[in-house]
Amino acid sequence: MSFDTQIFCRQPRTVGLINKYSDVESFPKPAAECRSAVYSANGKYFGYTQPTEVVVFSTETNKVLLKIELSDVFDIAFSPNGTYLCMWRKPVMLNKESGVWSKNVKIFNIANARIIMEWSNKHQNGWKPQFTQDENLFAKGTFNQKEIEFFDMSNAANVEQVTSAAFRYKPELPYQSFSISPGLNPYLAIFTPEKSGKPANVSIYNIPNFNQAVCSKNFFKAEQCQLKWNSLGTALLALASIDHDTTNQSYYGETNLYLLGIAGSYNSRIDLKKEGPIHDICWSPTAREFAVIYGYMPSETSFFDARGNLIHSLPTLPRNTILYSPHGKYILVAGFGNLQGTVDIYDRQDKFRKVVSFEASNTSVCSWSPDGRYILTATTSPRLRVDNGLKVWHFSGRLIYYREYTELFAVGWKPAKVEDFPAISKSEPIPGPEASAREYLEKKQSAASSSAKKPAGAYRPPHARNGDSAPKATSLYQRELASSNQPSTFTPGIRQRAVPGAAPVVAKESKTAAKNRKKRETQKKKEEEDEAAATAAATAAATSAESTPKPEEAQPEAGAVVGGVSSIEEKRIRSLLKKLRAIESLKMKQAYGETLEDTQISKINKEDEIRKELDNLGWSE
Repeated sequence: MSFDTQIFCRQPRTVGLINKYSDVESFPKPAAECRSAVYSANGKYFGYTQPTEVVVFSTETNKVLLKIELSDVFDIAFSPNGTYLCMWRKPVMLNKESGVWSKNVKIFNIANARIIMEWSNKHQNGWKPQFTQDENLFAKGTFNQKEIEFFDMSNAANVEQVTSAAFRYKPELPYQSFSISPGLNPYLAIFTPEKSGKPANVSIYNIPNFNQAVCSKNFFKAEQCQLKWNSLGTALLALASIDHDTTNQSYYGETNLYLLGIAGSYNSRIDLKKEGPIHDICWSPTAREFAVIYGYMPSETSFFDARGNLIHSLPTLPRNTILYSPHGKYILVAGFGNLQGTVDIYDRQDKFRKVVSFEASNTSVCSWSPDGRYILTATTSPRLRVDNGLKVWHFSGRLIYYREYTELFAVGWKPAKVEDFPAISKSEPIPGPEASAREYLEKKQSAASSSAKKPAGAYRPPHARNGDSAPKATSLYQRELASSNQPSTFTPGIRQRAVPGAAPVVAKESKTAAKNRKKRETQKKKEEEDEAAATAAATAAATSAESTPKPEEAQPEAGAVVGGVSSIEEKRIRSLLKKLRAIESLKMKQAYGETLEDTQISKINKEDEIRKELDNLGWSE
């Protein structure tokens, strides 16, 4: 079994993984900088940009299919079946007085190598046209976001240019975003933000019937909205957010999740039991359930059915990313970004049983392989300028492949249908790590062992590390005192003034300091007198008890407080119990995923010794 993956550095390349771990020899490496590189959704084509052209490579024949002579192409995208290549060029103003811009968005028919449509769009964000699954229709928004135009592409191969829209939809208010559903019966979901006291709205229409919405939902606190269809196009998740929190309780603003369904025309707000932002949402490939990670850290991970009913919740952990495998058998739950990079794999078909946990720190890209057996994680630029590279893991948690790059901008699997691969069986062997993965693991283990052996000491500045153990004088005042053999009265945090050669200035004690010093001396003297009196009283009582014992009097217990003074054993027990409480606090931090220092770990390791000493002193819970 072999996959290809897109490696997008300064010069993109395709690499055969899982078996070969080597570059695809027939792929022509570009000579100039590349701004965009992408596979088609069916995996047949791979396109990338060059300063003066766009190259389309066929993954079936491993040859360059065509070169499109267009300069300054910044972004490209394929249609669902790879029939059309959409390109966004750098916009150029043709007439400043009339405000006419060049037609910088172009749709290219790969089969007949011809541009069939072009129009102007100054903004790169949201420029991509949206096709239906069968590619018979595509929609694009207008510049002022007041109208959506639909173009008939069913006969595009037989015409020179598609010039006019087949039909249009004009909502009552300007929209912000829209999304066409997958499936053979396409629907249009459109989001209109709140304005002038009117609530925000998400409506779903059956294309091209825009007179009556199939489903609609009004809500407030929504400036942006992410629309996410399930794989069948029968249900929609709307993640609405606002940048500021009206209650001033959250730095992240406010987020709410809504579910809209076509079958039965239902809509509802998903009730989440924990306060805080929604970090990630994901539909299952089966289209029958979805998952949500939400709440302040440590976050909550919950699973809901297609009607919004709670199915299951995972333990509360610091996580912010969730991904279903292509067949829906395994679920990846991880904490990336500002979290440690811990990855948990759960078996959905075995009552959410945890399969394994492993660490993938500094991950900025994560995705499942098309067959659902491998996980790709990568550290990319510009998010991180160091340690750029990719790792391929088996779902069992074993690292299979590792590769490092000076700069890595994007990486992705070659798309393929999950039906093309055999089902995963329990008896399937786990592949062994490739040579690069073994070398990486050995270096990591060696670095961990060397850091563990290195003794931890107090921090010393660089200029004081190579020399005597005692820190050297650093200020001019200290150096002058050292040269004149005079004792230093330097106090950190207090600026001292002195005349070179003169006697050092003795700091005068303040009234508050003198008062506190007298209090401490009086208290210490009183404690000494009380201790002496208690000792004398105890001695007298013992002498009296030996001479005239009284059966009705109770004898003092061992280790009890006599005369208000604790015994040495009791003081030791209280000290040990204080250490136990500190150890319990450290263990709780460790359970929540916090990284502990070596000294804190050594404290936890001494728990058995402390409990043994408590037993010897006669203490019990």
